[in-house]
Amino acid sequence: MTRRGRNPGRNPGTNRGTALRRRAPAHLSPRERAERGRAARKRAPRSGHAGFEAVRTRPDPVAVVDAQSQTRVPELVPIRYGRMTESPFRFYRGAAAIMAGDLATTPVSGITAQLCGDAHLLNFRLLGSPERHLVFDINDFDETLPGPWEWDVKRLAASLVIAGRENGYSRKEQSVIVRAAVRSYRERMRAYAGMGNLDVWYSRADMEELQPLADRRLSAKGRHRLSRMMAKARSRDSIQAFEKLTRQQDGDRRFAPDPPLVVPVDDLLRGAEHDRLVRDLGKLVDRYGRSLSTERRQLLRQYRVVDIARKVVGVGSVGTRCWILLLLGKDDSDPLILQAKEADHSVLAEHVGESEYNNQGQRVVAGQRLMQAVGDVFLGWDRVLGPDGIQRDFYIRQLHDWKGIVVPQVMVPNGMRVFAELCGATLARAHARSGDRIAIAAYLGGGPVFDNAVSDFAESYADQNERDHAALVTAVRKGRVTAEAA
Repeated sequence: MTRRGRNPGRNPGTNRGTALRRRAPAHLSPRERAERGRAARKRAPRSGHAGFEAVRTRPDPVAVVDAQSQTRVPELVPIRYGRMTESPFRFYRGAAAIMAGDLATTPVSGITAQLCGDAHLLNFRLLGSPERHLVFDINDFDETLPGPWEWDVKRLAASLVIAGRENGYSRKEQSVIVRAAVRSYRERMRAYAGMGNLDVWYSRADMEELQPLADRRLSAKGRHRLSRMMAKARSRDSIQAFEKLTRQQDGDRRFAPDPPLVVPVDDLLRGAEHDRLVRDLGKLVDRYGRSLSTERRQLLRQYRVVDIARKVVGVGSVGTRCWILLLLGKDDSDPLILQAKEADHSVLAEHVGESEYNNQGQRVVAGQRLMQAVGDVFLGWDRVLGPDGIQRDFYIRQLHDWKGIVVPQVMVPNGMRVFAELCGATLARAHARSGDRIAIAAYLGGGPVFDNAVSDFAESYADQNERDHAALVTAVRKGRVTAEAA
C-alpha cells in the first residue's frame, strides 16, 4: 500500500542529521542490540516502507539537477543533460540528488550505516584486489556518508525496476527480481549478525568462489557472458588504458585528443593558466601521496608524471572536474594512469548532516575504504587550486584496475535475478562493516514483510522517475536547458 504524508517513522530532518549519526554503543550485548532492532519497528513499521508519493513541497526535479550544474564546467553540462534525457534509467543514474530529497521523506528505522549514497545496479561491478583476485563489490562512492541503511536498499531496488522496464520485463518479473535482491540483503545481514567482527571484516565476494554457484543458476548463454565479462575485466588495467588513450607524439607518449570526452591539457589552456595547472596537478602526485600508507607512497614515488588530460566520466558526474594523469615507471612500457576526480558535498548532506571530514575527497576515500572489502592501492585524496583560483577537493585512484561492468540491457529476467541477489548480498556486507548488523537483522526479521514493502516502493518510485525524466525532456525541448549528445 502507499503511505501518504508524514508519520512518526519519517525522517524529521532536525539537527542536520545528528541523530542519524549515532552508532549503537559498543558495550551493548547481542541481545540488547537485537532488542533495539525489533523496537525500531514501532518507529518505522516494515510495511510502512511500501509505496512512494511525493510530498507537496517537493522541489522541481529539473531545478535540482540544474542547481548542481551551476558549479560544473559550463561547456560539459549539456553533455550531462544529453545523457540523462536518453532514457529513464540514464536519468536515474544522474538523479541521486533528487532521490536523496525523496528518501528523506520516507520511513527510517533510526539505525545507521555508512552509505554508498548512489547504490544503483551499475555501481556494483567486478574489481581487482591488491592480491590480483577478481571480486564483486560496490564501485562508486561520490555521495558516501553515514545515514539510514534503508536508503541504499531502496535506491538499488528502484534501479532494478527501472532497468527491468527498459528491458521489457513484466511487472511480475520486476517484482520477483526486486524481492530477490532485498531478500538476499536481509538473509545475508542475518548471517552477518551471527558472525564475529573479524569474520565480517574479512568477508568478500571472490569470483573464483562465486562463479561455480552462479553457473548452476544461469543458462549456457548466461554462463558464457559471465566468463567473457570476467576475462574482459582482467584485461582492463593501466596497460589497456595506456594503449587506448595515448599515442606517440614527437617521440613521447601523450594522451590522444578525443574532444569533448578527452582533452589534453595542452589543448585546453594556454599561457599562465596552463602552466599553473600543469604545475599544480604535477605536484598533486607528491601531495596526495601523504594520504597513502607508507609502502604505497614509496611505490607511487617510482613513477613520474608525463601528461595530463581532462576526461568526461559517467552520467551524474559529467561536468565535474576530472583529470587523468599519465605516469611512467621504469620505462615507457611501464605506465600508470591515475584519475583525479572532483569531490563536492554529498547529495545526502542536506538530509543527514555534513561529513566529519573537511576535505570532500577524504570523505569519499574514507567511505570507500569502510564499505569495500578490497580497495585500490592508489586510492587517496588532495586539494588543488584550479586555473580560476578556486580550491577544489579531489580523490585519486587508478583509472582502470580490473574493472568489469554488467550490461543490464542484455540480461534475461533470470540473469537479472541472480545479479540482483549478488548486489543485495554485497550491500549487506558493506553495511555490516559499519552499521549495527545485529540491530538491522532484528529489524528485518525472518519473513518477507520488508522485501514486499520495498518491492512496492520500487515500483512507485520508478513511476516518479519516469515523470521526472519526462520533465527534463520537456525542459530541453522548450529550451530551458541545453542538451548535447556525446
